[in-house]
Amino acid sequence: MREALRLAKEELKRAEHSIYVSLKYTRTVEVIKGIIHRLINAIDHAVLALLKHAEEQGKIDKVPSLPRQRLEALQQTFAEDKLLQNYVAFYTLLRKIDKASFASVSEYRKGVAMIAEFDGQKVEITIDIITDYFTKTSELVNLILQRIEEA
Repeated sequence: MREALRLAKEELKRAEHSIYVSLKYTRTVEVIKGIIHRLINAIDHAVLALLKHAEEQGKIDKVPSLPRQRLEALQQTFAEDKLLQNYVAFYTLLRKIDKASFASVSEYRKGVAMIAEFDGQKVEITIDIITDYFTKTSELVNLILQRIEEA
């Protein structure tokens, strides 16, 4: 459980570096794509830590091995927690963006953006939006850490 939380924090550090250093100087869609992947990994590790904690407390029998199954177990185990459910929707959005086909806009310029297309809609991810996604992911990891420490 502690190892999973440590890995989540490490992924957040790497994502933060990518946002404030790599993206600042390279301004490419590949960096944005890499940040999204790191955010997903951070959430995966944090969810794993929370589920391991729930397993230790006897709330679930076994922690699923696949990310999708872990997400379903999280939704069922913490169904009454609306804040956590909102973060589940955010995580699902990140996974859809990561798997979607994408195009780049203004690459190597200040207004670099990634346009992801999935489920018949287009989502534009700019530097400001990816920074918001990072902030939201950090809040989720801190929320999970808080929930584990409270119990």
